[in-house]
Amino acid sequence: MAGTRTDRDLQALRLVGTFLRVGVQNELQYRTNVLFSLLQSGVAVGTSLAVLALVFSHTDSLGGWSGDELLVVMGVHVLMGGVIRSVIQPNMQQLMDDVRQGTLDFVLTKPADGQLLVSARRFEVWQVVDVLVGAALVVVAVVRLDRPVGPLAVAGFLVALLLGVVVIYSFWLLLTVLAFWIVRVDALVELFDGMYQAGRWPVSVYPGWLRFGFTFLVPLAFAITVPAEALTGRASGWLLLGAAAFTAALFAVTRFAWRVGLRHYSGASA
Repeated sequence: MAGTRTDRDLQALRLVGTFLRVGVQNELQYRTNVLFSLLQSGVAVGTSLAVLALVFSHTDSLGGWSGDELLVVMGVHVLMGGVIRSVIQPNMQQLMDDVRQGTLDFVLTKPADGQLLVSARRFEVWQVVDVLVGAALVVVAVVRLDRPVGPLAVAGFLVALLLGVVVIYSFWLLLTVLAFWIVRVDALVELFDGMYQAGRWPVSVYPGWLRFGFTFLVPLAFAITVPAEALTGRASGWLLLGAAAFTAALFAVTRFAWRVGLRHYSGASA
């Protein structure tokens, strides 16, 4: 039994590797896209930096956060946005299209876990520009901080960042599986895109009701604020444990919703 399961896992990884390789090859056909990605990222970051400079021309802190600490938040926001646009969003959009057109069968008949395959079929390589730009902003902010950042803080940041990726992926998939019942859920995805922009600021600067919403309903706090808090020494071990517990619970709910959704799917073979 263990050997069979290992073989299936290896098959799944090979399929995912094939999907990613094909996706990268397709993207590399349009190399000029990197210029547009750089331009788009530069304009977005420049605008955000201008807003940040404007805010701190009138105050020394915002919600207890200094300008350099908020630069960390901005860097995580840009980095996470790059992960969303390069991996998560393309695959979720493809899943919505497959459910609507009844072509999800081609994935479900493969000898691997369906959720894994629908989550790793597409990779828009040029969107990784935002990941690199966000990481650069985080590094610059850390260098500018008025206190040293130790290895423990860096380790906590990396753990929190990984948890944040899983949280965002799980939330996106929860929205996407609604397509099994509601054919068009594009409006919900666009709504999330709009709300994601609120993540450029730590959730602590918002009123209580918005803070709750951005923590548990649209989990921007766990995806963006908590990693920034870990790197700037604001996060305790208990907060990271809470983030891990929330991530595990959300992933379990997502897994359950995926399985229930599949029972309501009727595709080309139905």
